Amino acid sequence: MLSKRSLVLLLTFAGSTQTALADASMDRVLKELQPEERAHQVCNLRGIDAVRKGSHLKGIDRVTTTIQKPAIFKDNVVTAKGGAVRANNRWYFLDFTCTVTPDQMRAKTFTYKLGGLIPEAKWDDFGLWR
Repeated sequence: MLSKRSLVLLLTFAGSTQTALADASMDRVLKELQPEERAHQVCNLRGIDAVRKGSHLKGIDRVTTTIQKPAIFKDNVVTAKGGAVRANNRWYFLDFTCTVTPDQMRAKTFTYKLGGLIPEAKWDDFGLWR
């Protein structure tokens, strides 16, 4: 089980420039996770970078795999048909497919489809936060 400290560490590294030290710390945190959770986390991290580079959205700092229906992890692929991305304190629907390495420590590919803005009145329904 991921501790709160580990989760904070993981989220902190997600929004910063990674150095060799940060990479080593991230690896330690990821190794504490079960394979499926590790795959979700590396895909979330890859998703932040991919959407930052490939969309018009600014201030992207979070990706989540599951808000409408559970993401599927099978054969080292995470398929999220109902995820979300946060940009400038607004949430948008996001579907994606992410392939990870056999040890689930790195995302190899990440393809996505960005959806519309999620109204703030629906955030609680989807488990989203400010």
